[in-house]
This record gives sequence, C-alpha cells and structure tokens, in this order.
Amino acid sequence: MAKRFYSGKTYSHSTGHSCAFRQWRADSHCNLIHGYALQFEFTFGGDDLDERNWIVDFGGLKPLKEWLKHMFDHTYLVAENDPELETIKMLQEKNLIDMRIVSHTGCERFAEMAFDKADEIVKELTNGRCWVQKTTVREHEHNSATVELNDHQKIRHNDAAAWEKSVR
Repeated sequence: MAKRFYSGKTYSHSTGHSCAFRQWRADSHCNLIHGYALQFEFTFGGDDLDERNWIVDFGGLKPLKEWLKHMFDHTYLVAENDPELETIKMLQEKNLIDMRIVSHTGCERFAEMAFDKADEIVKELTNGRCWVQKTTVREHEHNSATVELNDHQKIRHNDAAAWEKSVR
C-alpha cells in the first residue's frame, strides 16, 4: 500500500501579520479599507521522509517566514486594478502606508499567494521531494479561505463505464 506523509506549520494571528486592504468590487462595507492579523496554516506533503524522518525541516522555512513578514506585516495590499490605485500610491509617497501591489486582494487570493510562494520554497528546500498540499489563511476565528492542491483524479460517468469494460 502506497503511503503519503503530511506535516503542518502555522504562523498564528499573534505572529504579527497585520495588514490592511479593501475589496473594491464588493457591494458591502468590505469595499472600505480594513485589516486583520492574518493567520497562515500550511500542510506539506511528500511520498518519502528525509534522513531525519521529516517531511520538511521547519527550521529551514525562514525564507517563507520572511516573505510573510514582507508581504503582510503592517502593510497595505492593493489590487493592481483598484480604481483608487493612484490615491493609494499618494499615501505611499507620504509614508503613510507600506504598500504592496498585488494582482488581487482578499483572503482567497492571499491563500493562493502564500500557497504558491511556500510551494516554491519547499520544493527548493527539499529538492522537489515535498510540496505544499494545502494553505489556509484566517482573518479571524470565523472567516478563512483555503487553497488545496488538486491531486484527486475525478472519474466522469463515461470514463467509469470505459474503466469497467477494461477490467472485465
């Protein structure tokens, strides 16, 4: 039986990833500037453990911790297509914010950004032996978003019928 191993690392709300952003397309108060102390949870996967019987050496994740700090610690994240981008840039020019221009804002997109960056770091750290399986970003105890590796093959009805014929 083939086995797969998983381990997890959490950078909690108290880690200091307090950032602000707005959902400019929202039809609610979410289109206003607001912020959270974000929590990041990573699940790492691998088919084999290293010589220490680990998936990932958590001590080697300093580049991920530094990237999270750079992107989300007392920063303002703005979508590159926000119609108020020029206004927000003026705040940066006056040293009133530490701006990060990103493709999209919101918990789901922050989870995607963190997933992609962590996966890049972990694959480099483990020479491709491991990957990021899942990343969850929590705004607070009630709101979160998760991005998960889609490694489950889905069988459509037509495929299932063909499979049944092939095993008979």
